[in-house]
Amino acid sequence: MRQIALDMGLDSGPTLANFFPGPNEAVLRHLQLWIGKRSSPATRSPVPTYLWGASGSGKSHLLQAVQRTLIEQGAAVGWLDASLHTPPPFSEQWGAVLMDDVHLYTAAQQQAAFNWFVNAQTHQRWVLATGETAPGELRLREDLRTRLGWGHLFCLQVLSEPDRRAVLRQAADERGVFLSDEVMDFMLTRFSRDLGSLMELLDLMDGYALQTKRAITIPLIKAMMDEA
Repeated sequence: MRQIALDMGLDSGPTLANFFPGPNEAVLRHLQLWIGKRSSPATRSPVPTYLWGASGSGKSHLLQAVQRTLIEQGAAVGWLDASLHTPPPFSEQWGAVLMDDVHLYTAAQQQAAFNWFVNAQTHQRWVLATGETAPGELRLREDLRTRLGWGHLFCLQVLSEPDRRAVLRQAADERGVFLSDEVMDFMLTRFSRDLGSLMELLDLMDGYALQTKRAITIPLIKAMMDEA
């Protein structure tokens, strides 16, 4: 059955608090330690961090969560992903450099990423990057691949289906919401299976159920989708 991507204009967004680590607890602790509490970027370790793993493992969620937290702390952040065709030059005002899905970078983006990396090292700025594979397996220019691989490295694991079900059940219980097995099956077969999207779907269902004063059932989800 074709999965439906979830994109309903929800504005909660990725945060470290709503990342459910499962087997990825070590990377979450690492990022929480680095982020701290409104500490100056100049006092943070400049050693780069690279995250890799399969789609749905939470790499982009974590990168966006770090970006959001840094901006909330008042820091300027350099951001580069494959959709940014003309990257800006490095800025000394940046407190960190974030690079998403580096395995997709064009030659021009790789040149910009390498330049940003060199300048980040010069100015003692942190680099956090994500990719699909370990650094040694990336099909990138050698000087960029080498730099991505010399700092902290974390391989993220996709949550198993029992783990996703357990997290959804716990989150529903915390909201005072009952999810039947049939509803859980429907969520996991008809929508994007990454946990962030499933949690946003749960938030949306909870709000719609409160608004319509109905229990969460498959007909309620279908009615919600019809109105989306």
